[in-house]
Amino acid sequence: MKAKYFRLSDQNNTIHTLKQYRGKWIVLYFYPKDDTPGCTIEACKFRDSFKELQQLGVVILGVSKDSVLSHKKFVEKYHLNFPILSDESKETIKAYDAQGILGTLRKTYLIDPNGDVKKVYDNVNPTIHAGEILRDIQGMQA
Repeated sequence: MKAKYFRLSDQNNTIHTLKQYRGKWIVLYFYPKDDTPGCTIEACKFRDSFKELQQLGVVILGVSKDSVLSHKKFVEKYHLNFPILSDESKETIKAYDAQGILGTLRKTYLIDPNGDVKKVYDNVNPTIHAGEILRDIQGMQA
């Protein structure tokens, strides 16, 4: 399955698109809300795994419906080292089937360098998710 197109601004108002990451693995993870317990744990685990993932050619992109300003505060408070994208319209969240009845679902897409979805993670456990992705990518690249 091909990954769906997106064009979203990050915490610095820089635009990110699927196309600009062609040739890299992408971890596109959706989460409910900035600076809440589970979302903070998940983001910090990705932050702490950033170097290992980067060495494997992986880009991490977080997405929620929070504003660019909210993302900026979240990134600065927790020293996040990857882009957090704002989808206030929820267009991308819906396109990736990450919109639930009560809000954004905790869901991740692992996209390969050709733009194909290699794995979808539903009902993500924020405590172990970054390690799970690291293992999966290592396995796929072996």
